[in-house]
Amino acid sequence: MVFSSLMFICIFLPSVLVLYNLSKNITYRNTVLIISSLFFYAWGEPIWVLLLIFSAFVDYINGLIIDRHYARMPAKLALAASLVINLGLLAVFKYSGFFIGGINSLLHVNIPAPAVTLPIGISFYTFQTLSYTIDMYRGNTRVQKSFPAFLTYVSMFPQLVAGPIVRYDAVSSYLTERTVTAEDFAYGIKRFTIGLSKKVMLANSSGAAASMILDTTRLTVMSSWLGIIMYTFQIYFDFSGYSDMAIGLGRMLGFKFGENFNYPYISKSITDFWRRWHISLSGFFRDYIYIPLGGNRYRPVFNLIFVWLLTGLWHGASMNFIIWGLFYGLLLSIEKTLFHKRLQRIPSPLCYIYTMFFVAIGWGIFYFTDLGDLLVFLKSAFGINTALYDLTAVSSFMSNLWLIIICASASTPVPAIVGRYICKRSPKAALVLEPAFTVLALGVCVVLIVGQTYNPFLYFRF
Repeated sequence: MVFSSLMFICIFLPSVLVLYNLSKNITYRNTVLIISSLFFYAWGEPIWVLLLIFSAFVDYINGLIIDRHYARMPAKLALAASLVINLGLLAVFKYSGFFIGGINSLLHVNIPAPAVTLPIGISFYTFQTLSYTIDMYRGNTRVQKSFPAFLTYVSMFPQLVAGPIVRYDAVSSYLTERTVTAEDFAYGIKRFTIGLSKKVMLANSSGAAASMILDTTRLTVMSSWLGIIMYTFQIYFDFSGYSDMAIGLGRMLGFKFGENFNYPYISKSITDFWRRWHISLSGFFRDYIYIPLGGNRYRPVFNLIFVWLLTGLWHGASMNFIIWGLFYGLLLSIEKTLFHKRLQRIPSPLCYIYTMFFVAIGWGIFYFTDLGDLLVFLKSAFGINTALYDLTAVSSFMSNLWLIIICASASTPVPAIVGRYICKRSPKAALVLEPAFTVLALGVCVVLIVGQTYNPFLYFRF
């Protein structure tokens, strides 16, 4: 089940909210949330819901062992068990086919790969439970002795299948006591609607255009850049829209999740971009891998490249994701060692152009899972053995110009700043306009969902 579906908006969510608010008892609310979350997950993954429960139970037990035997050998064994089991599950379900295929090609053998499908959201909930056991071992968080409360944390449907990666310490207090005020609920509806609008109005439209352009066999310089620009907008509004919806849903249920995006397309450097994009994932790799390796103190270049190799692999078992990770590892290493101070002296407009140029190239690497198609795209983008433009490219640009302008504006803080200015200047008008805008946007989204056939969530596959 996806957030941008009539089933979720018209049936699932209203039903959950009604049941959830029948009582303020925290045990009752956690029970409703667990049952609804498992149903939400089982809607698309009826078998793998057992894997989700198993993963939660394993780290719940490991957390209890670490708490009881803190700083002693059983705690170390529990942490090791958590790492082996969780990373082992990821290896089997996400990477076994990739690595076995590589071995078969390299050694000219025919080892059969396990015929398993990738459970939705496994990368997200695995990292969440791992962060809990690691933080327990480090003494950074307190143990959760109630398995239903821990399962509530792991399985919460707002962030279950595509993040953000919510650390246990950030929501632990809400598992035992939380309230939903009228202001929180209203904000949650507004934030959910903003995210849904990003997804349905902007991401889907941009994605349809990107697919139509990039999946053709005839690319020109103009069409290559137009297609990847549309994909650049699609992946931002798709994922940030999902994060907005998750934050809004969490607020309706009494949880306050951290922000996952901070206008990454206004960044002045690649380093700045990755401070603003998928903040929860960047924070996970920084705190649990980069800093333990030595961070900026010891072998910073190696640490960066290694972490970004893992980041690429986390996104998918494919060579293009490895190349994508190494691409950013190299760029960030160059920035930190050679250009950091120089970038601060370059005019801001040039910094924006530099950043978005490499971000767009990065999304091109991310888009094409077939290396042959990726090579064709890169050659076309840089004018190698291809035409500058053709009538199809010009026509596509003109027909999507309005969408490009809207997406470019919506990628900046300008709409939010204008909205806050209007509310500040006319507080009474804002009391009417803000709810009216929310209802109107929600209605338009529902109408568009009915008529759209292109409605994927890109990050579901990770």
